[in-house]
Amino acid sequence: MDSTILAFAFVAILAFACQWLAWRVKLPAILFLLASGLIVGPLTGWFDPDPLFGDLLFPLISLSVAIILFEGSLTLDFAEIRAQKNVVQRLITIGALVTWGVIAAATHYLFELSWSLSVLFGALTVVTGPTVIVPMLRTVRPNASIGNILRWEGILIDPIGALLVVVVYEFMVAQGQALGLTSGLLAFVEIIAAGSIMGLAGGWILSAILKRHWVPDYLENLATLSLVFVVFGVANALAHESGLLAVTLMGMWLANQKDIRMAEILNFKENLTVVLISGLFIILAARLTLDDIIALGWTPLILLAIMQFVARPLSVLISSTGSTLRWQEKALLSWIAPRGIVAAAVSALFAIKLEQAGEEGALILVPLTFSVIFGTVVLQSATAGFLARWLGVNEPPPNGFLIVGANSVARAVATELKKHNVRVLVSDSNWDNIRAARMKGLETFFGNPVSEYAEQRLDLVGIGKLLALSPERSNNTVAGMRFGSEFGTLNIYALQTTSEAKLSEKHQHGEEHRGQRLFAETMTYSKFSSLLSQGGEMHSTRLTKEFGFEKFIDINGKEAIPLFAITPEGKVQICVIGREFKPSAGWTIVSLFTPSLVTERAASNTATS
Repeated sequence: MDSTILAFAFVAILAFACQWLAWRVKLPAILFLLASGLIVGPLTGWFDPDPLFGDLLFPLISLSVAIILFEGSLTLDFAEIRAQKNVVQRLITIGALVTWGVIAAATHYLFELSWSLSVLFGALTVVTGPTVIVPMLRTVRPNASIGNILRWEGILIDPIGALLVVVVYEFMVAQGQALGLTSGLLAFVEIIAAGSIMGLAGGWILSAILKRHWVPDYLENLATLSLVFVVFGVANALAHESGLLAVTLMGMWLANQKDIRMAEILNFKENLTVVLISGLFIILAARLTLDDIIALGWTPLILLAIMQFVARPLSVLISSTGSTLRWQEKALLSWIAPRGIVAAAVSALFAIKLEQAGEEGALILVPLTFSVIFGTVVLQSATAGFLARWLGVNEPPPNGFLIVGANSVARAVATELKKHNVRVLVSDSNWDNIRAARMKGLETFFGNPVSEYAEQRLDLVGIGKLLALSPERSNNTVAGMRFGSEFGTLNIYALQTTSEAKLSEKHQHGEEHRGQRLFAETMTYSKFSSLLSQGGEMHSTRLTKEFGFEKFIDINGKEAIPLFAITPEGKVQICVIGREFKPSAGWTIVSLFTPSLVTERAASNTATS
């Protein structure tokens, strides 16, 4: 018992270390999780999961995979598929089928596996998940066309690929349970029927519970997790191995219910999935043996080459036919397709189950899948940035802003920046604020910008600065901590809250967390909001040699509060406390005019006319 507890503790601290290191170096966490598992497992022999976890290991893996598939399928909103450009739609349909076919054929002939195992492996390696794509995009910084295609492909193909893998596996199980083609098909229909009925029923029941508020808010997560376990277990009891299909369909059903508040459930599932994935990958990698790895030889390199130079380019070529993409953009799309979470987690579970069922060669799935994941992530992470620069499809240094908050202050600032062709993305968890921002034509993100969901969905192409404009000091601080490592601490800016302004210096958050303080010593969120509500307005003033910054200040005094200065090249300089702010001729000053100055200007204009 003590050794098992120590094993859990060891896996937990190692998983945390890997996730933290991935966050610091901005690389996919899967690299460090798999590498650490291989080091503590087959390479050193320090950690052997099988004797430590005993009979708990297999149920642990099964339930973990079920939760991972459920969480992934929660993101499959069919409206989002319909909203995507033709290239994305084709990549997740026709392109996926092309990739599947090429990889399946290559696996069959290279490793002499049965066609059923080869088809299963092909389905496993179709998926390019957002957890590996997003960190790579932030490092590579491709242009908006490429970035959006890759990001949405990763988001949408994750649950689709999972469903594809599960269906192929169910067919193999059905064939193994029956004698002859007819009985095999009947068994397959039975499995699909049981999984579909339980999954849709579970989704309907949970959606009804959430719609009618039959459980309090704090119990919604527990109710969801409990029902996932029930659906998984009952489906498996009705038809052997139908549980994974059931939970996948259950997640898809919930994802397409428009009148359900899913934010809290998604956040909970994301956090739980991070824990499960982190621990699961270490355990799965540690279960490998040196013999498993050595037995593969150099053949995985040939398979990797076929995936990289045949399957992916062919998929992109077919999917992008008739699009406006340039050949350089198609080339980079053809290069970036790292494999990730679904492939690793599901392959290990299926390999164990198929081996127990007597499927010859099933155990090769795990080391082969891991080698493909490692190969694609390492190769593409190391080369994609250089390739993007060489092809000329990378973004220039980011000049846009991520704004925390969609309140009246944030909307006023964002609207004025947008007028000067500066990209702004406002984020908020308050739907009324987001709706008001959308009415102004602003780009928005509804949700918590520091959540795992935001990690996958936030489109930060062209964005390199954070404006923390929330009235809640904690929101600003957390956002500053989250994006400080990504944008750099000098690109984190925060507007003081009233409570923060009243604190002494020693009781305030550290500068590195709260960011540089915006605009003026006396400026707080409450004061800014009050000035706007009383009739204050945002104004842009172009400076000339005759009308410079000094003259602007002389004329307006303290009634015009400088906020930003925009250079003729379109770069934004922010007015912050403790830093010199001296815009030059040709620059445009964005300032807040106080209500008295607005009234004075209006009166002057009336008198003149």
